[in-house]
Amino acid sequence: MTEVLIVGAGPAGLLLASELRLAGVDTVVLERHPWRPDHCRGFNLNARALDLLARRGLAERLIAEGWRVPHAAFSGLPVTLTLAGAYTGHPYSLGIPQTRVEEILEQHALDLGADIRRGHELLTLEQDFESVTATVSADGCEYRIRAAYLVGCDGGRSTVRKRAGIDFPGTAATRFSLLGDVEPADPQELPFGVSTGPGGSVFAIPRPGYVRIITTDRHPPADQDTPVTLDLLQAAVDEALGRHVELRAPRWLTRFGDAARQAAEYVRGRIALAGDAAHIHPPAGAIGVNLALDDAFNLGWKLAATVRGTAPAHLLDTYHAERHAAGAHVLANTRAQVLLGELGELGELGEPGESDDRFGPLTDLLTRVARHPAGNRALAETVTGLDTRYETVPGTGHPWLGRLAPDLALTTGDGRTRLSELLAPGRGVLLDLTGGDTLRASAAGWADRVDLVSATCSGRADVHAVLLRPDGHTAWLRTATQDADPEGLRQALRLWFGAA
Repeated sequence: MTEVLIVGAGPAGLLLASELRLAGVDTVVLERHPWRPDHCRGFNLNARALDLLARRGLAERLIAEGWRVPHAAFSGLPVTLTLAGAYTGHPYSLGIPQTRVEEILEQHALDLGADIRRGHELLTLEQDFESVTATVSADGCEYRIRAAYLVGCDGGRSTVRKRAGIDFPGTAATRFSLLGDVEPADPQELPFGVSTGPGGSVFAIPRPGYVRIITTDRHPPADQDTPVTLDLLQAAVDEALGRHVELRAPRWLTRFGDAARQAAEYVRGRIALAGDAAHIHPPAGAIGVNLALDDAFNLGWKLAATVRGTAPAHLLDTYHAERHAAGAHVLANTRAQVLLGELGELGELGEPGESDDRFGPLTDLLTRVARHPAGNRALAETVTGLDTRYETVPGTGHPWLGRLAPDLALTTGDGRTRLSELLAPGRGVLLDLTGGDTLRASAAGWADRVDLVSATCSGRADVHAVLLRPDGHTAWLRTATQDADPEGLRQALRLWFGAA
């Protein structure tokens, strides 16, 4: 028996395990692969993911190993989206292999006491009103494990989602691309970026020792799972460029499509979904791993409080409400990027002997918006999730409400600190920025779940007090122009942290 069983040791599962262990929840992680794949699916952590990881002290190590790119990825427009001035403490994307991110997250989870079992595959599951029982295969044997809750972080073809009977509506793939990690015989033939030819384009990303190549699969097989071969990738590249560019030494070859699907329910009874198990979308904008981390960060503290019996009855429902809306937002903007890319390709190439410039005005309009500083910043915040505002947080009028609070530099009685350091233990924080002790009486009944901190903050005289959820999102706020509102504060505390 364990308190939470997680299926899948990707970024979502590993971060979720850490969040649960931070709250002292017994956690077992099952991963069907006996070891981490030797290929790397992605190389990007965006500003939103770095902001979240910083709230647990995990960002700096990653930043020290990666390389900073001061803009956000956006497909289909000839404009760079700068992150300067965006609502973030990390105004850049971080280039770092997903495999390395997973290594660091796994070690963090292990340090906190998570039980990670590689080579253990979920076969079936059953849930009742009190628990979920999973049948697992490992080393040719089967065993059963019972958990109070089970979370599927097992990818787009999630066994958990299927066994739980959760619908996965959306659109099937209509266009496919080929991806290959290979070595060009002459690297100068495929410089970094997009190379175009009479039959299409090839996107090349140099990596240490090899080049990642992405190009359209113009002749996809009926069975999308048909293995990709080097000959197939070679033919597609040659057809796109209209010339031969010799490729060799393949490390990883795969095919991906533009399908967009989202689980109808992120929570069903005692089963929850996170990461690709909850949503799949086109890879435009390199958002995948970042969205998975966002799911785990939102779910972790809520599930922990539910297991511990301190959560209000509705708390786990807010995971679906908040993250389903955020996922739908990502599906929409990634599909829009794919469409813009298709329109641009059609306008330049069209079908043989054709041209189609009907959509030129649309691309031109969006390009002009993106070239305006305010429009550029708004698009950057949209595609990276920096504009995430949880509508389940009551109150209006202040830009922090419902959003991730800025990582304020603070001075307390113990010296200088930052808001991210106060959030590192994974508890709620009630921050009194008057430097006094005016909130203690109102918050006394929640001292076991919420840390009351009195501090001063240079340059933030407009905010007198702020209540932060464990994920750093603002749940209540009092400005300098508002009267003291102890009942409003207590309502917010009950809403997110349960009864006093």
